[in-house]
Amino acid sequence: MSHLKRLKAPREWPFYQRKGKKFIVRPLPGQHKLNSSITMNLILTEMLSYAKTSRECKKILNKGSVLVNGKTIKNHRFGVGLMDIISIKDTNEHFIILYDKHQKFSLFPIKKNEADDLVVRIANKTILKNKKVQLNLSNGYNLLVEKDVYKTGDSFILNKNKIKKHLKFERGALVYFIDGKHKGKSGIIEEIIVSTGFTPGKITIKSDKEKITTRKDYALVIEKVFKK
Repeated sequence: MSHLKRLKAPREWPFYQRKGKKFIVRPLPGQHKLNSSITMNLILTEMLSYAKTSRECKKILNKGSVLVNGKTIKNHRFGVGLMDIISIKDTNEHFIILYDKHQKFSLFPIKKNEADDLVVRIANKTILKNKKVQLNLSNGYNLLVEKDVYKTGDSFILNKNKIKKHLKFERGALVYFIDGKHKGKSGIIEEIIVSTGFTPGKITIKSDKEKITTRKDYALVIEKVFKK
């Protein structure tokens, strides 16, 4: 099914007519879940206003001028998610997808030299034959590493699918909330609370003037905060 009723669309989607128009384009199945992705159609029509209709959106994409994480995208239903990088060749614009203060997806402008850097989290690890370690990343990529010096929950800054920087999940690290009631906020880890049994691990962070305690897996280690 290529369309979704607007009234049932995820609240994270930033469009302003839930009533009136009946349907909105549904993302293709991919690395992001429905409520954690938005379509290129929505980005070009509602967020950037570069197109008024899906037909105009398809024309823009067919020119090959839109890239997501360095790859040319031509399908208007392609799903873009949190921390993905969007580049528009024709206007020389670059954006990162984050949440705004209303916890809706928003485009935060970045510099051209930042457009090749992708922040991902180590979701889990797989031990292969000959004791090789495969790191399974949050964006669906897998990396083989010679030495197992990385921990689940750590982040990487990838540049052309290679590790540019390793960001450890530890006290003093800067994190960004990607889920939960505090998503979109950022802060510094003050305490990591080790879980027992099946209880999710928790962390306490200092965010502006408040302290927040929430699940560890809601936090993504980042290098800096992006502002509009």
